[in-house]
Amino acid sequence: MRHLSALLGLLLCSACLEVQDVPSSVKDLRVLAIQMEPPELYSPICSTDPAVLAATFARPVQLSALIPDPAGDGRELEYVLAACSSQNDDTCEEDRVELKRGVTRGGELRLTLFPGPGAATLPDGTPLVQRVLEEDTYRGLGGVRLPLVLEVRGGDERIFASKLMVYDCPFFPEMKPNVQPLLPDPLLEGEPWVADVPRELSGPGPFRIEAPDFSALEEPYVVRSFELKPVPLVESWQLAWHTTLGTISPNETGGADPGGGEGRHRVEWQPPRDAQAQEVRFWVVVRDGRGGSSWISRTVRYTP
Repeated sequence: MRHLSALLGLLLCSACLEVQDVPSSVKDLRVLAIQMEPPELYSPICSTDPAVLAATFARPVQLSALIPDPAGDGRELEYVLAACSSQNDDTCEEDRVELKRGVTRGGELRLTLFPGPGAATLPDGTPLVQRVLEEDTYRGLGGVRLPLVLEVRGGDERIFASKLMVYDCPFFPEMKPNVQPLLPDPLLEGEPWVADVPRELSGPGPFRIEAPDFSALEEPYVVRSFELKPVPLVESWQLAWHTTLGTISPNETGGADPGGGEGRHRVEWQPPRDAQAQEVRFWVVVRDGRGGSSWISRTVRYTP
């Protein structure tokens, strides 16, 4: 059984894309993905009492963000990471707890959060987790999801990206903690495309890129039904494809369609007609629909 899960790693930008822009084309400052490690904090005790959950929520976690800035020429970027209570607060303006701030550059931002965000307290003394539960329609029945918002500034550019930090427990014996999805090496024109080895490409394109069969890596898992019965599901990974030159079509592959089938992971990269010889960066972001995410980066030396 395939499950169409809500995208936990939804990224939100404060400015709209230009009409001619497409999501796969990375020309300016972007936050393409945020990863939490572990992807799911697991409590041995099922309880929605903030005092009971505090020990779990205070565990250290690693946050990584993929922040390409191809037009920035290595400039400094200011960032602020905050936790908030409402999943509808895209910029985390209310019930806000600042966790980290600093300066980074385009690439990958890695932060260690200790204690974990769930241990934060709001300015009025209320535990953040308690306010999150109050905002949750189901009061933690399906686990607790704590919103994090990353703000990044560079020059006159200001963007926001949000990530739901997932907490759960073994409500049923067969429930297990989520494992991070890791994508195998993709294929470029039918040949393995490995890291740290730029591929040479020439010609007008389009060029075929595809992910190998990774169905064996998609985890089976169990969730609660409204009747508090176990519901067995299987992950259906979704891939997002990005490049610094030209376009990739389709921009997203995979996931589950309404009929329960799984999409194909095959795309085409089309360089622009007026492209010059240059090095081109590619990123493929994988999300498992449960809060787990990761990405791979590849490079091509392209000549028209």
